[in-house]
Amino acid sequence: MRVYVPLTLPALAEAHKTGELGSGPFVAYTVTPALREWYVSEDVEELEYAALGRAALASLRRLAADPGAVRRRVVVAVDVSDGAASVDPDRGPHLPELGRVTVTSTVPLAKAAAVHVDADDAERDVAAAADALEAADGGDDDAQSVVDGADDHELLWYATQEIPHLVGRA
Repeated sequence: MRVYVPLTLPALAEAHKTGELGSGPFVAYTVTPALREWYVSEDVEELEYAALGRAALASLRRLAADPGAVRRRVVVAVDVSDGAASVDPDRGPHLPELGRVTVTSTVPLAKAAAVHVDADDAERDVAAAADALEAADGGDDDAQSVVDGADDHELLWYATQEIPHLVGRA
């Protein structure tokens, strides 16, 4: 199963240093039944893109909690065994955690398929979105518009061999 792990550049640097995305349990996103129902598509690539988007939002939340991190969302795509991730049955399509799973096993960074990271020119909008998250969560429509503005920036695809270059910016 392909899962998308939300990180920040400092967290990616730590994963690069330790060789592990996490030793479990840790949060990731994937195509869950609730995500499939919410997105209303049978196209696997579209569903995986939606799961990547959910992970990008979780990365934004991690940035909001780490004011010293470079303001670029980071998501690592990795394949894990089907039994390595569990869906919380209490989660539904109305929650921001849509598509969220808990990975219970250790995942070596070497198993990563790709890394998705914002381009440099997204930093201003991503910073504004991270700053607006709390207000958006409280129902502020203007703040939600700022948060949604981060999605105007596509995450760039990087091969895992490019991680050393990426973390040099952390």
